[in-house]
Amino acid sequence: MSDQRAELSWTEAGVPVSDRFDDPYFSLQNGLEETRHVFLAGNDLPGRFAEGFHIAELGFGTGLNMLTVWAEWERSGQTTPLRFTSFEAFPMAQDEMARALAAFPELAPWGDRFLSGWDGQSCDLDNLHLSVIHGDARETLGAWDGQADAWFLDGFSPARNPELWQPELMAEVAAHTGQGGTAATYTAAGFVRRGLEAAGFSVTRSPGYGRKRHMTRAVKA
Repeated sequence: MSDQRAELSWTEAGVPVSDRFDDPYFSLQNGLEETRHVFLAGNDLPGRFAEGFHIAELGFGTGLNMLTVWAEWERSGQTTPLRFTSFEAFPMAQDEMARALAAFPELAPWGDRFLSGWDGQSCDLDNLHLSVIHGDARETLGAWDGQADAWFLDGFSPARNPELWQPELMAEVAAHTGQGGTAATYTAAGFVRRGLEAAGFSVTRSPGYGRKRHMTRAVKA
């Protein structure tokens, strides 16, 4: 387990901000709607849900993305477990996670079940198989033997956390994506898009959420 932890400050609105990267963990406008717009719609979910579907993520943070997609998984009538693997260098303490997620009462039924089953690295429930791999993704992703159907690329801003967006890491993302798999991210930074293209993704720039003009969607050719 990583010995590095998230270092946080909190806004008056209850949004956690990373002291290390000086960046909020979710949208100051509406984090839940941003997750739905960027990561669910950006990966054509829930329309692509199927038995054995596997989502991978760079940056677990508060767990908001996982809870949002897990809720949609259940609402869509899936009866088998959603597989979700996330890579996180600076894990958040459980009490901080609970404080952050309290901002989204709509997700409370899933948040409560997640937190009650969470051991700091995994949560294994009837319809959720979650694994969070601690450490630098530039080291841990290459050692992972999984293949994802969809990626949530949700590291802190490329301007503040460029390490999580380098071409070499995007190549590892592609290597761990099934044929026809997808990736989505809130950023439209040129070097991120170029890195995804060089890794073998077909990349499009789409309307972003809120004040963000553009986001990025990618499909593995």
